[in-house]
Amino acid sequence: MEQKKLAKLEGQAIRLVDLADYQEGSVVSRTIIDKKTGTVTFFAFAEGQGLSEHTAPFDALVYLLEGEAEIVISGKAIHLKGGEMVIMPANHPHALKATKNFKMILTMIRS
Repeated sequence: MEQKKLAKLEGQAIRLVDLADYQEGSVVSRTIIDKKTGTVTFFAFAEGQGLSEHTAPFDALVYLLEGEAEIVISGKAIHLKGGEMVIMPANHPHALKATKNFKMILTMIRS
């Protein structure tokens, strides 16, 4: 995201769930913070959409704002609902799928 767009988010109250709408058949993302030390990214997944299995070199925290998702970490399926979170450990394969529309915040700490 451009620095101008990020600056518009600074210093004001914003409802995270309002950062983007669902788009049928798509995954929408919006970077909130992007620093050397880590990132915070908003996602809106339409039902049935997901991210295929992959790994990341850093721990990541997924917090569901609303909806329902299945997250598989190292072969273990975890069903999350709005208001719940899970930590995906570094270097463990993981995948996400929207069992219903869901919005989430992904916080990745690079250290």
